[in-house]
Amino acid sequence: VQLQASGGGLVQAGGSLRLSCAASGRTFSSYLMGWFRQAPGKERAFVAAISWNGGSTSYEDSVKGRFTISRDNIKNTVYLQMNSLKPEDTAVYYCAATTGSSSRYWTSYNYWGQGTQVTVSS
Repeated sequence: VQLQASGGGLVQAGGSLRLSCAASGRTFSSYLMGWFRQAPGKERAFVAAISWNGGSTSYEDSVKGRFTISRDNIKNTVYLQMNSLKPEDTAVYYCAATTGSSSRYWTSYNYWGQGTQVTVSS
């Protein structure tokens, strides 16, 4: 599967952005999808994940209540709605797909999008 992330940009603290990740291929619905982020000088970190049918989601603690992951298996797209953004959310955001069940570890993911930059100004 090929992944194309979009929707990043520059936003003031407290603002919102919605990231999208469009997938190619007819097997999108069989993948667990995740969002990760990488800030300068830091390792890639888990943000959120969603099961193949959207019935189960998980979040990194610092984004709980602010970010929402969702998916549309008809449009082959996964979304990350980000509200109440903080400067510490600044990073390159990546979407990823896995056929496995472990969602929080980037090494579990088989396919990656190219990343989209999110910058939150204070």
